[in-house]
Amino acid sequence: MDGAKIRLSPEEQDLVMRADWILTKNSILQKVKQLLENVQSVQQHALSGLPAEAVRTGAKIARGENYKGLPYLVLDQPRLFEKDNVLAIRVMFWWGHFFSNTLHLAGRYKEQYQEKIISGYEELREAGLHVCIHPEQWEHHFGPDNYVPLQAMPAERFAAVIRQGSFIKLAAKTGLEQWEILEEKLPAISCRLIAALV
Repeated sequence: MDGAKIRLSPEEQDLVMRADWILTKNSILQKVKQLLENVQSVQQHALSGLPAEAVRTGAKIARGENYKGLPYLVLDQPRLFEKDNVLAIRVMFWWGHFFSNTLHLAGRYKEQYQEKIISGYEELREAGLHVCIHPEQWEHHFGPDNYVPLQAMPAERFAAVIRQGSFIKLAAKTGLEQWEILEEKLPAISCRLIAALV
């Protein structure tokens, strides 16, 4: 066989011989899933003012291993993902980075809610939210090419971003070091995002 021998670094060699770190990872992900289930239960009570078709589909928790190379879990509630129309609140855990709460609107729901969202600029700004400026609606990181804090965006620019894009995404980021308050904080942020629509 041609080619270089596949070698492990000393750190990789150490990890490949140990199972405990994978078991710890699995335990953490199970606890994140439980946390998202608790958020789902609390959040459920705030959905009554939203369109029935979005609420009717029920909540979903999904797990993946590779958002930019790292594991993640997401809770979508409400969740309506059609080809052109989206109405969703997504709570996402991204390993090594953060939890995020995102309001995602596209198609007829963007058109339905955009003026209400623009009129709520001050409250959304005070809540510490970010607005997506990326042309691709399926990016979730908080890099400067994806999300801009409303604290750094004047009202006129915010209105232009909301009106001009094909979708709206408003999001809040919570650091993983805040684990002890996540069970209260995450549903509170989601309920604030829902309140922007009703």
